Amino acid sequence: MTKEKIEYYRKLGLKMTPQRLAILEFLDGNTSHPSAEDIYRHVEGKFPSMSFATVYNTLEALKEKGLIRELSIEPGKKRFDPNPSPHHHFICERCHQVYDIFEDFQINLPEEYQKQFEIRECEIIFRGICADCKRKEV
Repeated sequence: MTKEKIEYYRKLGLKMTPQRLAILEFLDGNTSHPSAEDIYRHVEGKFPSMSFATVYNTLEALKEKGLIRELSIEPGKKRFDPNPSPHHHFICERCHQVYDIFEDFQINLPEEYQKQFEIRECEIIFRGICADCKRKEV
């Protein structure tokens, strides 16, 4: 992790511990949409005495600062997306990989909903079979 990034996180008010740095390094550029458990398993090797609460508290702090998004796309399992910009997701029903989709989709809500709700953001979750799993079928 560069000194500039560390300083950026400090300016946001994040306390920078070695454990937090390891979590941030794991998340930096990560497109696997890991769960807190995935992150814990990865970082635990470097810090065997680290608790799961450290990972969870770090994720909560990053979420509060708008640096990650929490995804509730699987029953009973939260995943985290280090890319907080608005985008959509595709979930493979076989391998459970989560893919980012950076396309805009035109959705025309019926007028009754437009009057009833103030919609600020829309996230579409596509479910199906990814290309890798489809190839394995053949």
